[in-house]
Amino acid sequence: MKNTKKILGGVAIIAAGVLFALNALDIINFSIFFDGWWTLFIIVPCAAGLITQQEKTGNLIGLLLGVFLLLCCQDVLSFSLLWKLLLPAIIVIIGVKMVFSGFFNNKATEIFSTMKQDGKNPVTGCAAFSGCDLNFDNEIFEGAELTAAFGGVECDLRNAIINKDCAIHVSAIFGGIDILVPDYVNVKSNTTSIFGGVSNKTSANKNAPTIYISGTCMFGGVEVK
Repeated sequence: MKNTKKILGGVAIIAAGVLFALNALDIINFSIFFDGWWTLFIIVPCAAGLITQQEKTGNLIGLLLGVFLLLCCQDVLSFSLLWKLLLPAIIVIIGVKMVFSGFFNNKATEIFSTMKQDGKNPVTGCAAFSGCDLNFDNEIFEGAELTAAFGGVECDLRNAIINKDCAIHVSAIFGGIDILVPDYVNVKSNTTSIFGGVSNKTSANKNAPTIYISGTCMFGGVEVK
C-alpha cells in the first residue's frame, strides 16, 4: 500500500516535470491556472485514494464532487444543476455501498449475533467531546462497539487474548478511533465512509484469527496499527 502511494506520487511528479519542461521549450503551450484549476486538489487525491485505499466510498464522492465543480468552472454544467444533482448522487452511492455491504460483509454481523446467542455483549467505548481508552491486557477479546463523536477512542488489543475471529463496530463522526492490534492477527474492514475512512497499517497473516471492522466514518477516521 505504501509503495503504491510512493509510485503514484513519483509518477505524478515526473509527469509534472516533463510538462513544465515541454512548456518551457515551447513544444507545448498550456497554462497552469485554467478555469477550475483548484479542483485538482480534490480530484487528484480522491482518484489516488480509489486505487490505494481499501475504503473507496468517500473518495468516490470526493472525485464526483471535484469533477462536477471542474465541469461547472468550464461552463459545461451550471452550478445550479450541480447542487440539484450532487445530493441525489451521494445518496445513491451510499445506498449502493450499503447494498453491497449487506451481501458481502456479513461476517461482523454473524459474530455479534453469535455473541448475543451465547449471552455475551460486546464491550462498548464511547467518546463524545472527550477521550476514551480501552485496554484488554490478558483478557479474552471477542467484540467491541466503539463510538467517537467530536472525540477520540483508543482500543488497545496488543496484549489481548484473541483465539478466534472477532468483530469491532465503529462510528467515527468528526472524531478518531485508534485500534492497536497484535502482530499475529488479520484485519479486514468494510465501512460506509463519507470524507473519512479506515487506515489499516497491519500485515496479513495466513491461518490467523481475523478482526472484522464495520461501521460508519463521517468526517472522521479509524486507524488500525
